Amino acid sequence: MAEVAFAKTFLASLNPRPIKLSADHVEDPKSFPARPPYILPRMAQPMSKPVKLAPGQERSITVTLKSLRNPPLDIKFTSQPLETSILDIKSKVQAQTRIPVEKTKLLLNRKPVPDSKILKDLLKETDMAIEFSVMVMGGAAAIPPEETEAAPEPEPTGATALETEKFWSDLNGFLAQRLKDQEQADTLSKLWKSSWESSQSSP
Repeated sequence: MAEVAFAKTFLASLNPRPIKLSADHVEDPKSFPARPPYILPRMAQPMSKPVKLAPGQERSITVTLKSLRNPPLDIKFTSQPLETSILDIKSKVQAQTRIPVEKTKLLLNRKPVPDSKILKDLLKETDMAIEFSVMVMGGAAAIPPEETEAAPEPEPTGATALETEKFWSDLNGFLAQRLKDQEQADTLSKLWKSSWESSQSSP
């Protein structure tokens, strides 16, 4: 009951007051309580000055890729155009590390970035660099083994080289280059080849 009595007394004290302020009501600023000035906090990173580019010139971006997991990576691509896509960056990583594109995910602020995105979509107007985290699906086991190139077969030398068509073709080309006459070169190369063949068939 005490709460009800208090509410009635409070409402009765408000009753004689006007319901709304008059149109010419003015509040005296001197009656306002004093407030200390509000100072904005300093920015964690100072604002960078805009870079002035020549007409037709485009920003070149430095792309850094890091991974602390297996396999550890620390790759930097410089002078990348703004139209470079995430898929292009993955292809560059594959060319350098043999990590398949489909096994690579690039993270920006711990969020995966789709392959269709380009650097221009991820950067601010004044940014000149960007850093991605790399996640390799399957770890180091996803990297295929390096293919070893087969050693080229040694070219035949000595009398064995005379038995190959490549030797006589090279001889014909050499004669044509020196004599400046293809017909004469053909005649001489055929003559020498037939002489050599006859010498091989004779006892």
